Formats: sequence, C-alpha cells, structure tokens
Amino acid sequence: MARPSHPSNLELQALSVLWHEGPSTVQDVHSSLPDGKERAYTTVLSVMQSLERKKLVKRSASGRAHVYEAAWSQDIIVRSATHDFLNAFGGRPGEAILAILSAGTLTPDEKTNIERELQRHKAMAAKKVAKKAPAKKAAKKVAKKAPAKKAPAKKAAKKAPAKKAPAKKAPAKKVAKKAAKKVAKKVAAKSAKKTAKKAAKKAPAKKVAKKAPAKKAAKKAAKKAAKKA
Repeated sequence: MARPSHPSNLELQALSVLWHEGPSTVQDVHSSLPDGKERAYTTVLSVMQSLERKKLVKRSASGRAHVYEAAWSQDIIVRSATHDFLNAFGGRPGEAILAILSAGTLTPDEKTNIERELQRHKAMAAKKVAKKAPAKKAAKKVAKKAPAKKAPAKKAAKKAPAKKAPAKKAPAKKVAKKAAKKVAKKVAAKSAKKTAKKAAKKAPAKKVAKKAPAKKAAKKAAKKAAKKA
C-alpha cells in the first residue's frame, strides 16, 4: 500500500473532524475545526477537495450534499506528522510532549489516558530490561568458564618445552662424539708416525749389521784365495 501524502495544517484539522465525528459534510467540518477560527465556507470546501485529490478522503453523495470520509486511519497519518513534529525538538519526545502540554489544558479523561499510556510504556521498558538481564548473566558465565577451559592448554604449553629439551641436547652429544673421534684419529695418526720414524731409524742399523758379516766373509775368502795362490 502506497504511503499517504503529507497533509497541511488545515487539512489535518479537517481530517481530525472526520476521525472523531465520522463521515461529515463540508458544513459539518467548517463548524467543527479545532482552532475555532472564522473561515469562509469556500475555504473549507477547497480544503476537502485538496484532501480528495491527495486521496486522503473519500467522497460520496447523500442527496444533494457530499459526504467526506477519511481514507486513512488517524494512527497512520499522525505517525508521519509526529515524526516531522519531533524533528523540531531534535527527535526528543520528552520535549515535544512538554510543548504539547503547555499549549492547552487537559481534560480529566485526557489526563487519565496519558497516565495509562505512560504506565504502559514503563511496563514495556521493564520487560525489555528483564529480557536483557538473563542474557547478560549468561554472557558473564560463559566468560568465566572460558578461562577455565583454556587453562589446560596453557599448562600443556608450559610443559611442552620441558619435553623438547632432550631433543635439543642430542645434537650436542653428537658433536662431542664427533670431536672425540677426530681427536682420537689425530692422536692415532701421530703415534703411527712416531712409530714409523722409530722403525725407519732402526731399519738401517739392522741392514748394516746384516751386511757386516757378509763383508767379513768376503775378506776371509779373498785371503784364502791369496794363500792358495
């Protein structure tokens, strides 16, 4: 359903007559306008014709007279007008209500209706607070439980480095073993060289010792050969 057009101030007054009095003629509206100002009949007729063009009222014939009926409920039209009215107060309903109350005197019935409406708003506000309260408590409980669940993970994280410590020490042992092997090889190589040198030094002496008897035997054989000759 399309949104209704926004009526002017005088059009709103004419509509208020239709909402409270029901379907009315131009003459009825002319004599019942809320502000009570004197206006020509033709002025009110122009207002009703404007409302009809805006499709805010419906016109029907009743004999020679024309009867006008509101096409939209008061709640729908006033809601739009109230929004514009509140803008004049920065959207603050409290200030708008005080301005309305200062504009005139309330009847006992109007005061009762306003008090009833205020009580209804208080009850609605209390229900909203009651609904939000359990949600906040549940959120707090979840927040309290959450650290307790995460605690084992933190303990596991602290224990993890202790378990990994031996893995870090293992390379150090391997390095030490490799170093010990290298040292052992060097020591063995040096001792082998020393042994080889000693053996080399002793070897010529033995050869000389072995060759010496051979020379003596040669000399003896030469002497024997000389004697025979």
